[in-house]
Amino acid sequence: MANKIKLARVEKGLTQAQLAQRVNATRQTIGLIEKSKYNPSLNLCIAIANELGKSLDDLFWEES
Repeated sequence: MANKIKLARVEKGLTQAQLAQRVNATRQTIGLIEKSKYNPSLNLCIAIANELGKSLDDLFWEES
């Protein structure tokens, strides 16, 4: 999950701080999500996916 979010963020040319501001979170929260040390709320997941132009499955689905 984490690397998918970071890759999508970098592809969009956004810093953690810029993404955080756009989804009404803190830079620290985005960093923890990217390191898989924080489970975001569904609303935050949706906001991140929308901002990055990805689906929830693209960013958050764990493939086994």
